Amino acid sequence: SQQYADMDLSASDQELIELARERWGNTVGALQDAMRVQAGVVGNIETQRIELSNLVGESQGATGALQATQAGNQILALQAQQLADLTALLAANGRAEALSAAEQAAAAEQGREQRRRFLKPGTGYQPGDAQMFHGAN
Repeated sequence: SQQYADMDLSASDQELIELARERWGNTVGALQDAMRVQAGVVGNIETQRIELSNLVGESQGATGALQATQAGNQILALQAQQLADLTALLAANGRAEALSAAEQAAAAEQGREQRRRFLKPGTGYQPGDAQMFHGAN
């Protein structure tokens, strides 16, 4: 995304701040998404454990080939759901980690640019006349 591209040396200080806020917001959003996915996966664990236990019991107690096959298919379907949950979890975590790393890299580059601007000769502090007391000579 443009927010993570090389620092625009012509950007104003306000633009740099706005880009930093957008990057931070993206990272927070990705981390929140990852936490929601994690919570969903964790919430499914107990339900799936019970369901798997029941399906294994049905499979072991099956009286014919058809019942055994159906129970086996249900176990496979549950495992497929668990793999889908795991895939979603890995994708959400990967996205959050990538955005966090991109934000850190962009922040470091922005910091270097702000330091360069601050240390630029001739644009630093310029002393002026100071007045200690209003109206006093």
